[in-house]
Amino acid sequence: MSKPELFHSLHPRILTLSLILCMVIIPAKANEHHDLANGNAAIEVVIPFAIPAIFEVSPTASDATLVLRATTVITNSWFDAVAPYHPTAVGVYSNLGRRPANESEDNTNLNIALLYASYHALNSLFPHRNSDWRAMLESVGLDPENTSTDLTEPAGIGNSAGLALVAARENDGMNQLGNEGDRTYHRAPYADYTGYAPVNTAYELSDPSRWQPAMTGSNGLFKIQQFVTPQMRLTEPYSYHNPKRFRARPPVKSNVRNYGAYRQQADEVIQASASMTDEQKAKAELFDNKINSLGFSAVFAAFSQQLSLAEFIQYDFLTNMAAFDTAIAIWQEKERFDAVRPFSAIRYIYGEELVTAWGGPGQGTVYDLKGSEWTSYLPVADHPEYPSASASFCAAHAEASRLFLGSDQLGYVVPVPQGSSRIEPGFTPAEDLELVFPTWSDFEQNCSMSRFWSGVHFLSSLPAGEKIGNRVAGYAYKFLDAKLKGE
Repeated sequence: MSKPELFHSLHPRILTLSLILCMVIIPAKANEHHDLANGNAAIEVVIPFAIPAIFEVSPTASDATLVLRATTVITNSWFDAVAPYHPTAVGVYSNLGRRPANESEDNTNLNIALLYASYHALNSLFPHRNSDWRAMLESVGLDPENTSTDLTEPAGIGNSAGLALVAARENDGMNQLGNEGDRTYHRAPYADYTGYAPVNTAYELSDPSRWQPAMTGSNGLFKIQQFVTPQMRLTEPYSYHNPKRFRARPPVKSNVRNYGAYRQQADEVIQASASMTDEQKAKAELFDNKINSLGFSAVFAAFSQQLSLAEFIQYDFLTNMAAFDTAIAIWQEKERFDAVRPFSAIRYIYGEELVTAWGGPGQGTVYDLKGSEWTSYLPVADHPEYPSASASFCAAHAEASRLFLGSDQLGYVVPVPQGSSRIEPGFTPAEDLELVFPTWSDFEQNCSMSRFWSGVHFLSSLPAGEKIGNRVAGYAYKFLDAKLKGE
């Protein structure tokens, strides 16, 4: 039985556990025996090495713009590296010719090419971990000193594809190198260079309609949020030219002048907070982690659909590109509306009045919580509220999956052991759970609603994000299709 057939024959719960074990728990040194001819080095080699670097940047993988930056550049490197082995495809940033069909009869050349391309992408994204990227190549018997650009050899193709990608993306507006504004010394990668400044401070809500940075931390060590990567809105997209074609309607309920609606949407969040179930909490935590939700669901779908190595690369690049391009449009709207988060509005409305809501880890629902002390179940994100970013990313991911795979069917099952909660360890869930997502539509809808249940978004923010994510996914799919046709 082949590896795809083996995975396809497994129960979805076992398959999900197998993927997590392969990508997270099994040490990277296990790749010494990787089968380049029949294996998938993208999943089995690159991902296990890359995930720790991504978690180093974002420990909970919830800082979506930074996570998507990494995953999109990495999967782009795979796509460009294997394009010469496709009958018609060209890379996004390179056109390296066409290799004879017999060179892709098995996965050896594709794997070697994508590994060398990944090496350059990862060194660009995380240069301080160069020893890890060298170890990644050495773990499968490849030489990190091989700098050949000979386009008749897979290493040369991978090096050429990776170098072209890095040259195109290092200065694309995201400030990856920290050199925007002609900065030479003491560079600050991904720092804001747009001059964004919040209207409110963490200490005073002078405008209840606008975003307020939260104060985070504990045990005497507190930090004040900064709008994470506001320059994302100026970053070069893949699949369209101008993000202004993707506009959300103004969040009128977040305008304090519409006080009745302003209070109503805050009350909806409070009520959801008071009635959160263990299942809703588990879903909120799942979708807050973009690797566990978006990343693992894509790998699950690839195995369950028995995608070939080349097909997996096309699919994974598509879903990451769709979410990345969505982020550019969403960050444009977040900056434009600069909308208030629920925690600010609820504290403003209720002050010293008592509300019924979640009382904190292990406290359940309490009935004597001061409005000024209300807190969302999930840590509040470090950017303005509207539109919902997570809702938009899940919508883009789901729509891209439907378009590529040709079906809404998913069958993704995520086991949640008793007491495994990140927010309420030891308490939640009270017993073992399984989160079941029969379809991509179900995955998308639960992702959106989890942001409301957990108190980080108002309801109207969800469809606003979903609409943009779904639209961008269509553009991303057309872009991928054009590249596969050699256009």
